[in-house]
Amino acid sequence: MSNNPLIPQSKLPNLGTTIFTQMSALAQQHQAINLSQGFPDFDGPLFLQERLAYHVAHGANQYAPMTGVQPLREAIAGKTADLYGYKPDANSEVTITAGATEALYAAITALVRPGDEVICFDPSYDSYALRLNYPAGWLNVSRCNHRLFASTGRFLVPYSVTVPDWLS
Repeated sequence: MSNNPLIPQSKLPNLGTTIFTQMSALAQQHQAINLSQGFPDFDGPLFLQERLAYHVAHGANQYAPMTGVQPLREAIAGKTADLYGYKPDANSEVTITAGATEALYAAITALVRPGDEVICFDPSYDSYALRLNYPAGWLNVSRCNHRLFASTGRFLVPYSVTVPDWLS
C-alpha cells in the first residue's frame, strides 16, 4: 500500500490472485491448453461478425438499458421456456450483465446486508467468498461432502431469495 495521498487506497486490499490468473500462468509455464476460462484461439463465426458489423453500422452502438435490450431479454425468456418449461417475465425476471462475476457481485451487493450470515458451500467458485466478504457482515463456509451428494444424487440449489414453505 502506498502512503502517497494522490494514489487512492483500495476498498478491497485483500483481493489476492484468482484461480484464473493462477491457471493461466500454469498453462503458459507448461505450454498447456488453458481450459480454466474462455480463451478461444479462433475468431468468432463469420455470421456473428457480419451481424455485429451490420448492427454497429446501423446505430446499435449506444449504451443499452441497465437491464439489457428488450429483444435480447425476450429471447432469453423464450429460450428458458423451451429448455426448462418455465418462461420468466422478460421485464422483471431477466437482466443482462457483462458476465457471471458481475452478476454475482450485483446480486450479492443488492441483497446481502452487513451482519447477514451467508452460507457458502466449499469448494466453490473463488469469487463467491470475495464478493460475500466485501458487502456482508460475515461468511459461513461449509465444506461439502461430495461423496454424500454423489451417493444420494440429490442437490438443493438455491434459486430464490425467499425460503420455500417446505424448508421452514
